[in-house]
Amino acid sequence: MHVLPLLLLVAGSAAVAGAARRTPVPAPLLLVAVGLAVSSVPGVPPYELDPHVVLPLLLPPLLYTAGVESSYLDLRANWRPVALLSVGYVLFATLVVGYAVHLLVPDLPLTAALVLGAVIAPPDAVAATAIARRVGLPSRITTILQGESLVNDATAITAYKVALAAAVGEGASWAGGIAEFAVAALGGVGVGLVLMVPLHWLRTHLKEALLQNTLSLLIPFVAYAAAEEVHASGVLAVVVVALYLGHRSWQVDFATRLQEAAVWKMVAFILESTVFALIGLQLPVVLRDLGEYEGSQALWYAMAVFLVVVAARFVWVYPATFLPRLSRRIRERETNPTWTGPLIVGWAGMRGVVSLAIAFSIPLTLDDGEPFPGRNLVLFLTFTTVIGTLVVQGLTLPGLIRVLRVPGRDEQAATLAEAQAQSEASRAAEERLEELLADERNALPQPLADRLRTVLERRRNAVWERLGTTNPVTGESADDTYRRLSRETLAAERAVFVQLRDQRRIDDEMLRTLLRRLDLEEAAAYREEAG
Repeated sequence: MHVLPLLLLVAGSAAVAGAARRTPVPAPLLLVAVGLAVSSVPGVPPYELDPHVVLPLLLPPLLYTAGVESSYLDLRANWRPVALLSVGYVLFATLVVGYAVHLLVPDLPLTAALVLGAVIAPPDAVAATAIARRVGLPSRITTILQGESLVNDATAITAYKVALAAAVGEGASWAGGIAEFAVAALGGVGVGLVLMVPLHWLRTHLKEALLQNTLSLLIPFVAYAAAEEVHASGVLAVVVVALYLGHRSWQVDFATRLQEAAVWKMVAFILESTVFALIGLQLPVVLRDLGEYEGSQALWYAMAVFLVVVAARFVWVYPATFLPRLSRRIRERETNPTWTGPLIVGWAGMRGVVSLAIAFSIPLTLDDGEPFPGRNLVLFLTFTTVIGTLVVQGLTLPGLIRVLRVPGRDEQAATLAEAQAQSEASRAAEERLEELLADERNALPQPLADRLRTVLERRRNAVWERLGTTNPVTGESADDTYRRLSRETLAAERAVFVQLRDQRRIDDEMLRTLLRRLDLEEAAAYREEAG
């Protein structure tokens, strides 16, 4: 791809994603719709997905950001539903969809149909979790969807390799497939376990935030490449490393955390926006080579496959939710699930760019030189399934959640827990401060000592104030008013610094130093807004 089309793709995707924040339509869906519309405009260059770019260059950073932001403890607490979805469901969907397509499409070999089943088996994380967060799903459902998406790509890619080996004539057996899956899974986890400790050691021992963040950007690619080099799962290696580093991010210094959060937020925004726009832009590519399957017959196949994919997920999700409760140990340990949770998880099975990237990696010919049977149809059905799930399920999921009246995150309870945690931490900090001030080596003038105490008191009271009454005139809590006034005073200081620079009373280097100090104060005064 030339430079200009690539720049237009990234800039256009970012612009559409930014505009989506001002609309009720989730960004992934708007990006796909705009991509579809732009793909039909004359003169638009073809944006064909290259699996050699998507899988090793786009997938690792997307997995890494999702893994770092996930909770290792929450995933461990929900390991059973996550495993049943990310491994069990993907294999089940591969077999069900593959066999259904084999019966549906005349002359399509079962091995080629199973390749299609593996390709469209894994749901995409980004779309489902973006919608889940936007509509305020319970944290457990969001955790399950996130956990599923972290591992299911590895399952699908391994299943695809086994099915493809059988399809192209390399020979494959059930025993060989299971062995390959075990090697890929255990190898990927093993590579991640080997890398995570030295990578964390490097992060904590590099003294410059710039170097630490450079390392952070390289980590997902290093983990993925190292695992793939030994024929293990690069996906699982990235996930293991990301979960470990995210769980221990508190051990990295504050400057690194601030920079890293900003850098990865930007990277994730650009990559997510670009991959969803790329999905829509694939329309001309998949229609160009459809050949003998054009017309109403292709549409019928697409509708049938979409329905099978949706139905198969529900067929798996409900038994996977309720059958384990036959165990008395599970019934005693876990709360009784309702029918609404599995319904939402089942309907949140949207497919994404990984399915398309895998589909485009299908070879053109078999080992004997014959064309791969139904390759163009497989690409078309993958594309229509991805678009169908994103549009149909993505657009209706928020409405479904509202109709079911699923209780979302309890903001009052969350704020109360935050206040209690902050109170305990502030109490410990105050005790430590008094110990330090009692030592003559730490002697401070009384105004400075009082300032330290005031800062701790302010931090402790800020969260409690959010639970209190609001200003009858502005509707603000005392904490909100404090933040607003703090911002106004900081803005006044910035204006003076800029004026002094313009009058040549300070130089630009000093201006940057003073502004950074104010920026850090403002960052400390304001909690990050969700989303």
